[in-house]
Amino acid sequence: MDAQSDFPVYQDDSKPMEERIEDALHRMTLEEKVAMCHAQSKFSSAGVPRLGIPDNWATDGPHGIRAEGLWDKWDQAEWTNDSCIAFPALTCLAATWNPEMSLLYGKSIGEEARYRNKNILLGPGVNIYRTPLNGRNFEYMGEDPLLASRMVVPYVRGVQENGVAACVKHFALNNQEINRHSVNVNVSDRALYEIYLPAFKAAVQEGQAWAVMGAYNLYKGQHCCHNQYLLNDILRREWGFDGVVISDWGGTYDTKQAAYNGLDMEFGTGTNGLTTGVVNAYDDYFLSKPFLRMLQAGEIDEKIVDDKVRNILRMVFRTNMNKHRPWGLFGTAEHALTGRQIAQEGIVLLQNKRSLLPIDLNGVGKILVVGENALKMMTVGGGSSSLKAKYEISPLDGLRKRVGNQVEVVYTPGYISRSSGNNNEVTAEAIELAKDADLVIFIGGLNKDDFQDCEDSDRKNLGLPYGQDQVIEELSKVNKNIVVVIISGNAVAMPWIDKVPAVVQGWYLGTEAGNALASILVGDVNPSGKLPMTYGVNLNDYGSHALGEYPGGKEETYHEGIFVGYRWFEKQKIRPLFPFGHGLSYTTFSYGKASASSKVITGSDELNVSLPVRNTGSREGKEVVQLYVRDVKSSVERPYKELKAFRKIHLKAGEEKHVDFTVTVDDLKYFDEEKHDWIAEPGRFEILIGSSSADIRSVVGFELKQQ
Repeated sequence: MDAQSDFPVYQDDSKPMEERIEDALHRMTLEEKVAMCHAQSKFSSAGVPRLGIPDNWATDGPHGIRAEGLWDKWDQAEWTNDSCIAFPALTCLAATWNPEMSLLYGKSIGEEARYRNKNILLGPGVNIYRTPLNGRNFEYMGEDPLLASRMVVPYVRGVQENGVAACVKHFALNNQEINRHSVNVNVSDRALYEIYLPAFKAAVQEGQAWAVMGAYNLYKGQHCCHNQYLLNDILRREWGFDGVVISDWGGTYDTKQAAYNGLDMEFGTGTNGLTTGVVNAYDDYFLSKPFLRMLQAGEIDEKIVDDKVRNILRMVFRTNMNKHRPWGLFGTAEHALTGRQIAQEGIVLLQNKRSLLPIDLNGVGKILVVGENALKMMTVGGGSSSLKAKYEISPLDGLRKRVGNQVEVVYTPGYISRSSGNNNEVTAEAIELAKDADLVIFIGGLNKDDFQDCEDSDRKNLGLPYGQDQVIEELSKVNKNIVVVIISGNAVAMPWIDKVPAVVQGWYLGTEAGNALASILVGDVNPSGKLPMTYGVNLNDYGSHALGEYPGGKEETYHEGIFVGYRWFEKQKIRPLFPFGHGLSYTTFSYGKASASSKVITGSDELNVSLPVRNTGSREGKEVVQLYVRDVKSSVERPYKELKAFRKIHLKAGEEKHVDFTVTVDDLKYFDEEKHDWIAEPGRFEILIGSSSADIRSVVGFELKQQ
């Protein structure tokens, strides 16, 4: 069909998508094609107005829709109707261990993006938790590739139900913020495929993600936003990705590399045009006029830009040219309650000696709340994930709202995070007030300031900042009833752990933070969150630090290889502060003996595993049953065990359910670097089922035989 046709194929959504793409591409000029490949503002790229192809609009971030900004600046545009619902950060979502919560999360945040007419959501993030110092760990889904894979897929699907492209980030190996633009990551192929790629692969192949964002760092000497190995060889050829590759903002460095090495859309490249009077600084982008000139001169074949535009058009037809996509919802009470539910399922009860929690409101007259994080707005700060939230309930306000009619709640800061102020004075005041309180709740942790869970900076150490450890120690000397609530997206050291009876991991919980936390503390909701990462006692407990290379300089070698998180702790026989998968409840669960459908399987078989789990306590609750696989004897070094499945179940008091799993040969494989393939060696294996990686309740052995 030629350009003069009365009814263009590309506008007919009854036609096959690839036919529509080719028709639209045929009608475009070279200049129009190039214009689609780079930004025209901070967060948009051009469509083709004369053909009725709309602009693309992207938005941060993974846990809330960013406020509208000015066209050429990072400043907010000061709209009055762009205040979003802040959802919990993704570490909290991962801590739910509940794919149903992930689907609900994706659907809800997708509705918010759609209502604001954004067709690209810059998230979710699935970079692996390699070091607890990484400033962006709070935006990701933990240390285990299987957990991250199972949680990212429903998130992506939920977002894209709304005709909004989920842009999975940061592909790949973006595991630190220090030197993030310049560090070249050296990692074995086995570690790459077994640890760092599975969640991205799941998002692409199972979630059918429509967009992927490159990372800032380098791999094999090439920046990840235009990287032959990651984008062309793995993402496109091995995984069959047919969506758009988007650069991280400022992650593009060279026109030819961007042209040939898999990048489709360039955003955020630094230019000086806006300060030196150039009419349009976006013309200076690598995929703008420099790209056009090379195409016009024949230095780059036009099929290169055609392939990029095909990918962009495919996303456009799936999103803002999809006439059937829903209208979306924004800032609703329903979304706020969704956020609260996710927060409640993600909060982790780490320790509860003497059953201090839930709070006995009949036995407590005065509660002293200590700590700046009881009041600090955690929806603000942290870099690109900072939000303009419609509202945020602080932990102090949430607690007062819940118990204020029954219990006196007194607040004091206890420490000061800014240089102004006297820490000794406020600490002394907190200690004095603690002496006659029935219960002390210390609410501290990190706070999304620079070096405290924030983009573009890593933490400097594992300990709590601003002298909080000393405050907790002093409080424990004058009051034995103390609950420590850690607000963070990272593990922290806890040198006072034996001196406090109760510890709660609170994460960054979003709009309904205070209400969610209060509901857990008083027992309206039974905690069911489990840690998505291992908590070490000190930094040298982690392989990335024990082997001495982090943060590297221009080069960072992952000497620990596949031994990340609990894999490393178990290899080195290090007792963690709290193990991966750990989380307590206000009830108790007993596990029966697991049984398997067979003692021997071959390559095409499935192994069905079942066990009874009973709620042996006095109240209903949820338990995460975790299945790990161990290769008893292997020709290559393997982790002691690896997570391969999990189920979150709800049980009433006294109720018992059978939990069923299916194990396939794929669950037994490792990545063979020489064959560049996944291999399952015949021999003996074990299935280990438990409540955490360190709390195994039942073991079943079986043998894999050659077919």
